Amino acid sequence: MKRSFSIFLIVLAVIALDQMTKFLVIQHISPYESIRVLPFFHIVHVQNAGAAFGSFRGLGSSFFIVISLAAILFVIYLLTKKAYNQFGLSLVLGGAVGNLIDRMLYGKVVDFLDFFAGSFHWPAFNVADSSLTIGITIILLTALLKK
Repeated sequence: MKRSFSIFLIVLAVIALDQMTKFLVIQHISPYESIRVLPFFHIVHVQNAGAAFGSFRGLGSSFFIVISLAAILFVIYLLTKKAYNQFGLSLVLGGAVGNLIDRMLYGKVVDFLDFFAGSFHWPAFNVADSSLTIGITIILLTALLKK
């Protein structure tokens, strides 16, 4: 029971932080506006209609909603089976739900974190994307280290 509550709190925290930061960006930064924070980091307001890094834009919002729902159900299944790293799965679930909320509300995902070095720009991302990436990394590293 305690583990389930911890998982719920992690998922809820990721969703809340993700949606709060996206709300602030939508309210205070015009689309495509860029605010310099550090020499290598800007806050921007871009909307991603595709998958990771804007790929597969042409497939449409409905496609990504269905894929997101399937992924969320699969992660919930893994959590109930106590498979893999529960913390990593919690981060993945929170990130997936955060981006699903955007797709359902706006038909796109709001991205705003823009890191770069010189002319090399990493594609803009958000808290949900960060949570997904960290969660997947934790799951993979845990699985590799167990072997």
